[in-house]
Amino acid sequence: MELAPRTCLVPPLLLLLLLGPSTGATVDLPPAEGKEVWDYVAVRNGAHMFWWLYYATSPCKNFSELPLVMWLQGGPGGSSTGFGNFEEIGPLDCDLKPRRTTWLQSANLLFVDNPVGTGFSYVDKNGTYAKDLATVASDMMVLLKSFFSCRQEFQTVPFYIFSESYGGKMAAGIALELYKAIQQGTIKCNFSGVALGDSWISPVDSVLSWGPYLYSMSLLDDQGLAEVSQVAEQVLDAINKGRYKEATQLWGQAEAVIEQNTDGVNFYNILTKSAPMSTMKSSLEFTQSHLVHLFYRHVRHLYRDNLSQLMNGPIRTKLKIIPEDCSWGGQANNVFLNMEEDFMKPAVSVVDELLDAGVNVTVYNGQLDLIVDTMGQEAWVRQLKWSELSKFNQLKWRPLYSDPKSSETSAFVKSHRNLAFYWILRAGHMVPSDQGDMALKMMKLVTGQE
Repeated sequence: MELAPRTCLVPPLLLLLLLGPSTGATVDLPPAEGKEVWDYVAVRNGAHMFWWLYYATSPCKNFSELPLVMWLQGGPGGSSTGFGNFEEIGPLDCDLKPRRTTWLQSANLLFVDNPVGTGFSYVDKNGTYAKDLATVASDMMVLLKSFFSCRQEFQTVPFYIFSESYGGKMAAGIALELYKAIQQGTIKCNFSGVALGDSWISPVDSVLSWGPYLYSMSLLDDQGLAEVSQVAEQVLDAINKGRYKEATQLWGQAEAVIEQNTDGVNFYNILTKSAPMSTMKSSLEFTQSHLVHLFYRHVRHLYRDNLSQLMNGPIRTKLKIIPEDCSWGGQANNVFLNMEEDFMKPAVSVVDELLDAGVNVTVYNGQLDLIVDTMGQEAWVRQLKWSELSKFNQLKWRPLYSDPKSSETSAFVKSHRNLAFYWILRAGHMVPSDQGDMALKMMKLVTGQE
């Protein structure tokens, strides 16, 4: 059963003023009052997915003149309404201060907590979690059909899916199913493209490139390179034999080898270091709880204390529709565990289908990312069977500058027909967090605003 959508016509911080002095927070109102809508959709029996829409607040254009961008977080199990919203592209940061580089100035923003069990989304029983990309995509089709039926003002607005990490793999699968649904007439929307950011499209290509990338950055010596390469080959062998659960275990083992040889390099930005606890949790002797270790390394950081306190306190109070027994991020571990079999499966063929269908596909990657390093992204792009790939490969990239007054290069881009690739400099895994100006510029370029 679907609930009537909730609409808020006041700026989000106005409601937070009701919290009183016990929070110790100093609240400044944002400069613009934006309209917000949020709701739950029952995508399956016992599976409830939460979405949160912000209408664009451009001083020059009406919301209907700007694109609608849906943001999908990684993990699987990372919350879009929390991390993507308050840490990356939403109107406010975790301190409830206006974000200078919010995408809301140039787009309507739709945050969705998916798969079910992520963020404020929840399931009624354990057997309801998604276990593969097909279920993730079909669940999203139910949500999008509901959304565009209820919010008909967005049916003709250009709709883009932007994503990050495992969210990119989900975005590819969702984009293909959305394209099919539009062709079949079951969903009415103006789908205009998908952007895959630091995306887990070909896990094995990422793993195989870890050693060479770290070695080239002086973060591995010869012995370390040999050790990382050895376990990476084991991952490749498991995937070639279709042993995807084993490949997931070996993937975690490869990460442990890297942490031991690099003194705990941060997988999300190689210029920083992971917390000691991360290295302590890593072990070459994996037990049945190895996925719990991986969850803590790759998903738990998306639920750090200050963000959890914000989401389970002021935001929960504001939204008013979150069930009492549902805590933000409370089911994230189960989301991750249930996707174990699907985790290491590639989605390169899905991207090929999107390109062949004429869907606009953008790939973007942070220069300092390790978990999904740029070398690995380039490797799977070279494997595409797209008929225009040779022409794309022959092109020279061009530089981009986030500051028109500066000669400092912020990124490089190459595009041909319906494929574009952005190399984002000085950014790690979370591009909008690390390079907000360039991320905003890229979004405008992708959506045809620059």
